[in-house]
Amino acid sequence: MRFFGINDMLTIERMTLKEFSLRAKASQLRRLDKEYFISLQAFKNQEVQATTGSGKNVKSKFNTFKDFFDYEGREQEILGIKPVEKIEEDTTLRKLLLEANS
Repeated sequence: MRFFGINDMLTIERMTLKEFSLRAKASQLRRLDKEYFISLQAFKNQEVQATTGSGKNVKSKFNTFKDFFDYEGREQEILGIKPVEKIEEDTTLRKLLLEANS
């Protein structure tokens, strides 16, 4: 009962063997997901403590949280939004336009 999230005995009594097996499998998969997230958290804890350099030149690998995890970037990736690319200024063209217009 506690693994399936069912508190109603009538629902439990009416459950078929196939439904029971399916709910048991779903329960095991939920447990697997929890184990995955616990393991991921442990890995991320280790990753965030990573450093670069050695001796007196040891620095944190990540300066900000965004360096470690870009939430907005992941959100845009999931939603299928392409990030806006920065357009570098063409100084040569700008100089030519300024000369032509002066």
